[in-house]
Amino acid sequence: MDNQIAATILRQIGGKRFVVMTGSHDFINLGNGLRMSLSRNKTSANRLEIIYDAGADLYNMRFYRQSFSRKTFEVKIKDIKTYEGVYCDMLEDIFSDVTGMHLYM
Repeated sequence: MDNQIAATILRQIGGKRFVVMTGSHDFINLGNGLRMSLSRNKTSANRLEIIYDAGADLYNMRFYRQSFSRKTFEVKIKDIKTYEGVYCDMLEDIFSDVTGMHLYM
C-alpha cells in the first residue's frame, strides 16, 4: 500500500495540473493518505491532509494552519475546515471552495 494511495489521491485531484495551478508543494506520503503544503489562498490554511478511509472507500480532508515559533520551538496547529466522507470526484471542488484556487482555466 505504500506509495499507491498517495499517488492515487494526487492523480484524482489533478496530478501535475493541480501542482502547477495551485503551487502546492512538499508532498508527503502518509501511508493511508497525502499531506501537502499550500500556497497563499483565501483562507489562512497552509496545509492539507487527504486521508483514505478504506472501510468506507471515501476520503477525509483537513485544511489547517501550522505555525512554528523559533523562540519556543513550539508547533501550533489550527484547524480551518474538515470534511469527512468525501467521494473522489468531490476532492477538486472542495479544494476550490475552501482555497479559492481554480483548477481549470
